[in-house]
Amino acid sequence: EKTALSHRHAATWRASRAAGQPLEIGVAAPPDFPARPEKPALLDPRDVPKRKPGTTEGRNAILHAIAHIELNAVDLHWDIIARFADVKMPIGFYDDWVKCADEESKHFNLVCDVLEDHGSHYGAMPAHAGMWRAASETDTDFMGRLAVVPMVLEARGLDVTPGMITLFEKAKDRLAVEALETIYAEEVWHVAYGSKWFHFLCGRHELDPKDTFHDLVRRYFPGGPKPPFNEEKRAEAGLPPDFYWPLAEENSGGH
Repeated sequence: EKTALSHRHAATWRASRAAGQPLEIGVAAPPDFPARPEKPALLDPRDVPKRKPGTTEGRNAILHAIAHIELNAVDLHWDIIARFADVKMPIGFYDDWVKCADEESKHFNLVCDVLEDHGSHYGAMPAHAGMWRAASETDTDFMGRLAVVPMVLEARGLDVTPGMITLFEKAKDRLAVEALETIYAEEVWHVAYGSKWFHFLCGRHELDPKDTFHDLVRRYFPGGPKPPFNEEKRAEAGLPPDFYWPLAEENSGGH
């Protein structure tokens, strides 16, 4: 089980740091695609069936999609550690991403618990295959990876999660609400770590962070971020409006 391995590796890292003997950072060649269970079937995003959120089946479909996102996030966070290990980074970088991977593993398990409480499970429905595309397209671009994964994709989670919490509150699904509130609180930090280390690399290479972010998002995520934005949470995570609104306006024909 991937999340158990993830928790174990994170615990090993934390123990080594607490003992004042951090593990040596080696160099690895991670796989192009992460290992996946037989189910769910991975479909093109356009082929994933749409379900009405007002029904139990629809709410389970939302939870299934969240579980799929969280499992991909586990892979993405370990991948950024391994794939770019040839770039010399402060040890705090590894502390942050090990913590993220550990928390995403917890999030996946929380959502799986809710699905099982509903008589379902991860793998009961198809999921979309596009989640790993951001990783494949940025597999040689460290700053591109930071721009697209935490600062665009995970920031999107900050925009949509409050609405999902409201949906499950209306359905009086306490377990789902608790899981989503935990995810929402912790995802802010994941976006913040992305912003922090993106700014660190911009400083190292004497690049303007905002212009560089815009260039990388145009290259790797041409659809750009789409409103409505949770500006308060994005600001808390170190993402000011002038990072994402210009891109959103370009793509809405506002240029």
